[in-house]
Amino acid sequence: MATSIQLQPGTKARLDELKDHPRETYDDVVNRLIQCAIDDEPLSEEALADMAAALDDIKFGRTYTHEQVKQELGIL
Repeated sequence: MATSIQLQPGTKARLDELKDHPRETYDDVVNRLIQCAIDDEPLSEEALADMAAALDDIKFGRTYTHEQVKQELGIL
């Protein structure tokens, strides 16, 4: 059974841009987006700890500028 939903014109335009081909249905587009949003493999404890450490690095200013990285790599 199909149902109708209301979309703002901008939302419809964005969905149009996400179509793989012009005749793809909005249902197909939405289902593809849902599949992308569902994470079948949750992050490991190690990955979560690494992310927390990275956020701490940012919080405490332990970062490098693009220029510093380029200079370190010798690509200036």
